[in-house]
Amino acid sequence: MSAPKPSRSAVPTRGGRVFLVFLGLSLVLIGGVFVWLMARSYLRAKDMRSWPEVPCEILVSEIETRRHDPQSPLEYRHDVTFGYEWQGRARTSDRFSLRGGSWSSKREIAEGRLADHPVGSSSVCRVHPQDPDFAVLKPDSLAPGYSIWFPGLFVLGGVVIVIRALGSGRNPG
Repeated sequence: MSAPKPSRSAVPTRGGRVFLVFLGLSLVLIGGVFVWLMARSYLRAKDMRSWPEVPCEILVSEIETRRHDPQSPLEYRHDVTFGYEWQGRARTSDRFSLRGGSWSSKREIAEGRLADHPVGSSSVCRVHPQDPDFAVLKPDSLAPGYSIWFPGLFVLGGVVIVIRALGSGRNPG
């Protein structure tokens, strides 16, 4: 008969606890950064919804192209300029959204925006009340607020790992 193997304690060693605390704190930090970024984007988009809406007219609407280097494909963007009136003064803006027009390798996306905003057409834009020279045709999406739970799971998981690692004599498994 062979001798029975000595059983190992389920309680992690000091080094194991330090590793688990480091792992848990890393998850909390990384998840926390993404929670903060998504919350900031959501709050900014929510704030944009409160900006006053004013009628505007599309003055320039065209497709812009660029190529990063000779081997890369062409990228397309809808370039738009619109005019609006704010507090009795005529103004213009070239912001489709907060970050401007986005570039895409798919020409159809830019063509769709071009068709939605032809020169001379009327639209509605939102004007930043503290900076009336800043206006957008499309406010940012509220989607980050609906997705914030995902990085929140990393924060929660990291907290649980740290608590379990620091619990004296408890079985972490």
